Amino acid sequence: SCCHGNRNHLEDPPPEPKAHAGSTCSLSIRYGPILQFKLSDIGEGIMEVTVKEWYVKEGDKVSQFDSICEVQSDKASVTITSRYDGVIRKLYYDVDATALVGKPLVDIETESSPELTQEEDVVETPAMAHDEHTHQEIKGLKTQATPAVRRLAMENNIKLSEVVGTGKDGRILKEDILNFLSKQTGAILPPAPFQEIRPPPAAAAAPKSPPAAMPQAPPTPKPVFTGKDVTQPLTGFHKAMVKTMTAALKIPHFGYCDEVDVTRLVALRAELKPVAEGRGVKLSYMPFFIKAASLGLLQFPILNASVDEACQNITYKAAHNIGLAMDTSQGLLVPNVKNVQMLSVLDIAKELNRLQALGASGQLGTADLTGGTFTLSNIGSIGGTYAKPVILPPEVAIGALGKVQVLPRFDSAGQLIKAQIMKVSWSADHRIIDGATMCRFSNLWREYLENPACMVLDLK
Repeated sequence: SCCHGNRNHLEDPPPEPKAHAGSTCSLSIRYGPILQFKLSDIGEGIMEVTVKEWYVKEGDKVSQFDSICEVQSDKASVTITSRYDGVIRKLYYDVDATALVGKPLVDIETESSPELTQEEDVVETPAMAHDEHTHQEIKGLKTQATPAVRRLAMENNIKLSEVVGTGKDGRILKEDILNFLSKQTGAILPPAPFQEIRPPPAAAAAPKSPPAAMPQAPPTPKPVFTGKDVTQPLTGFHKAMVKTMTAALKIPHFGYCDEVDVTRLVALRAELKPVAEGRGVKLSYMPFFIKAASLGLLQFPILNASVDEACQNITYKAAHNIGLAMDTSQGLLVPNVKNVQMLSVLDIAKELNRLQALGASGQLGTADLTGGTFTLSNIGSIGGTYAKPVILPPEVAIGALGKVQVLPRFDSAGQLIKAQIMKVSWSADHRIIDGATMCRFSNLWREYLENPACMVLDLK
């Protein structure tokens, strides 16, 4: 199988010695052994992944640690890197195709000595940390660029090492690639927009009317819709959502809704926001919501628990790993902030900034997406007031936060005032959590937010 798929991609050998007709094995011996680079087990019991992007094409030279492709499981995105120096001779999968663990990913014609064996053709790249996913090693220099920028450079045969980055810390941006290309080839014109609806050819000209008749307006042709239905398999995170929500359907959900007057919290956040920005942290309301939930879980630990499939045993989780439902280009993801019970509001804000940056670039790792014990969904950041959140197994409770609205309310003296009101919708596993417990937790959580000064007494 070492010669499979290479007869159309190998360069013609020199005139002598002449290779035997119909044989490509002699070519592989001449230029070095061709090894099948297999997709290794990336953990978490994952047996298949979706190829999201190729960073190489057939005929490209690669060095050790160069990025080969990006794959996506139902848990995280992973970048596969090369272990060998050589030339890519075959890509086994197209973009969006499903690759199987243990099966060949690419064929690499190596430039190394023959002691390389097929047993070494497995590369395992763990989920990348925040700084790793934007780096690429090029001839000893570390060049920072996102996968989309690297792909743009590859398609235009541009070496990233020759491009001057104008982004933060010298990062190469898309504009840098386009500017570099325009200096070589002139201005770049944007592609023409795709038109789904186009009118048919104009009808043949009607015969001329007699001079005495009124001119007739030509009939207006009706537009013809040429769009087609598209069917695609569910892959990656969408496939994971199907599996998770199907399991959630087995849980009897108990719902509870309330409203929270966050007028004081709005004022407090306005005071602390410039202080946080001075420390390089963007401060939203979510760190307060998450910390208040953690303080409530200390009093009601059953909401931070899980039950086994047979519902015979309950496990109380020591860590408060509070998840945040996040809307991304890849779909709904729920990364979580680890050990909230040990973090300050500012610490939580820093971690949220990191998770949101990774989510926006599609680079959330397995460690960030697993291990959650309790979840909040900030649906109000998009719109809406009430929701019916679905529990994320094996968790037993989830909250959905509506948007903050200015509404009329009465103060303690009976005077009509403007108040900042937010709706909250809770769902709990009614097999182990009763309505009174959910209500008491919600009341405590609401008290912390309506009187943020009370939070100071219980912060650790």
